[in-house]
Amino acid sequence: MTTHLRKWGLRSFAAIAFSFFAVQASYATIDLYKFDSPEQEQQFKELGQTLRCPKCQNNNIADSNAELAQDMRHKVYEMTKAGKSDQEIVDYMIDRYGNFVTYDPPLTAGTLVLWLGPLVVLVFGFGFIVLRSRKSTAVAEDKSEVWDNEHEERLNALLNENKNEDGKVNK
Repeated sequence: MTTHLRKWGLRSFAAIAFSFFAVQASYATIDLYKFDSPEQEQQFKELGQTLRCPKCQNNNIADSNAELAQDMRHKVYEMTKAGKSDQEIVDYMIDRYGNFVTYDPPLTAGTLVLWLGPLVVLVFGFGFIVLRSRKSTAVAEDKSEVWDNEHEERLNALLNENKNEDGKVNK
């Protein structure tokens, strides 16, 4: 009897869990847009892939489920239906959300650091390595020039001390 109740309980739990997830999936709606021409539909699709969602970062508005992306898609749809050009729609989005909505921001004073920063770091690092290697070779040359007659005499005295009668160096 207990195994029968246990099986019935597990089946009931599975049915309730499945219905819960099915209800949640019904909330994921798909926006359907109707266009006057295939050109407008193509323009809408291209802009959806071109514009970036400011909230999601690195997701375009076509792939993002954020409310902001949905609002942006709807605005692109309205402007496309109104006959606006791609550039007019992109300019509107840039004015409203900033240069971040495009994947290829223009070169301005604000983005100059982003465009030239890596190059400056690379040149600075290469220059540092070159200066450091020149300095270490100069130090090595300075140390080698210190060898003089006094050192030579001392070396000879040590070598003569260690020689045995045969003229060979003791080990």
